[in-house]
Amino acid sequence: MTTSTLILLRHGESLWNRENRFTGWNDVPLTEKGRQEADRAGLLLREARLRPDCVSTSVLTRCVHTVWQVLVQLDRSWLPVDKTWRLNERHYGALQGLNKDEAARMMGEEKVRQWRKSFLGIPPADFMAPARLHQDPRYWQVALSDLPATESLEMTIRRVLPYWRRVVMPQLQHGKTVLIVGHGNSLRALIMYLNGMTEEDVMRLHVPTGVPVIYEMNTDAYAVSHHFLTPI
Repeated sequence: MTTSTLILLRHGESLWNRENRFTGWNDVPLTEKGRQEADRAGLLLREARLRPDCVSTSVLTRCVHTVWQVLVQLDRSWLPVDKTWRLNERHYGALQGLNKDEAARMMGEEKVRQWRKSFLGIPPADFMAPARLHQDPRYWQVALSDLPATESLEMTIRRVLPYWRRVVMPQLQHGKTVLIVGHGNSLRALIMYLNGMTEEDVMRLHVPTGVPVIYEMNTDAYAVSHHFLTPI
């Protein structure tokens, strides 16, 4: 029996999405197109009569600003928003900031494809990243050992799932409508888990910016069905 609804939304287009660069944990703003995508997502949810009771997002600006605009369209600006580093984008290590096409030319197209799309592929590490991140007030309360120098999709799932089980599942089990605004890979990780996807399946999974994914959940907070919410 369906008892609750989960809404997954990737943030609107960011500046580095437009420039085809590896973004990861770098804090990059939305483009004008990204802001329009966020507004459109909010309008789609309003038209579908889907109004969240609970909202979670990452601590990165492109997600936070997407949430703001979605909630304005839903007349839910007053809702509290839980922001957590556990929903941050996958950390791309030493690739962060590089143009994806240039990286493929320098390092090999197949190698970069595996880093980007596979479950276990780990990009080259940026070993100074944890220390730099720990200077950011967003991560002062995070153990230095938990801050990544690089991540595979499998490592991303491992940091997302504790938040899912501790915070989101209880909300769904209480019949709430939950909105999670995340990133391409934090949402790929969560969708892989929810859909029971294989490592081969997830290589083909792409989550577009600004398009809500609607999950109907049962009493145990497991997915019954899902669909993308697009304009009719």
